[in-house]
Amino acid sequence: MRKTIIGVMGPGVNATPSDLAYAYELGKLIAEEGWVLLTGGRDAGVMDAASKGAKAGNGLTVGILPGNDTSNVSAGVDIAIVTDMGNARNNINVLSSDVVIACGMGAGTASEVALALKSDKKVILLNNTEESKAFFSNLSKDNVFIADNPQQAIRTAKEIVIYT
Repeated sequence: MRKTIIGVMGPGVNATPSDLAYAYELGKLIAEEGWVLLTGGRDAGVMDAASKGAKAGNGLTVGILPGNDTSNVSAGVDIAIVTDMGNARNNINVLSSDVVIACGMGAGTASEVALALKSDKKVILLNNTEESKAFFSNLSKDNVFIADNPQQAIRTAKEIVIYT
């Protein structure tokens, strides 16, 4: 039976302390559900925090790396997929995820959310500004969900996984 893959996307170097705390908790909760965590794989920001949270919850983690080696892989990544694709790997991130959770926002995260919506994927926005919530909700009212905390994001992901 195929495992559910939850993608957690968010800022790297510009992640806020609350982005990092939420990402760690998301990773842990994803692991507790028995789901696989997928991130951008690097040892920075939301990717790193979510991967470490999932490992704390004894979960399985996959990192889709932008470069041609594993020199910057998060210590929390079990399976590192080397792409040598730079930001083009964002499409792999979202297409490989059953649900995408955007924890915080940056340019790379915005591209991942847009790619997910273009591919008719469900996206949960967590710890986003009112402007980004409004912008992405206007792009796809049926595929954008808003969460106020990691627990609500996981409850929403559970409903999406069950009904899709």
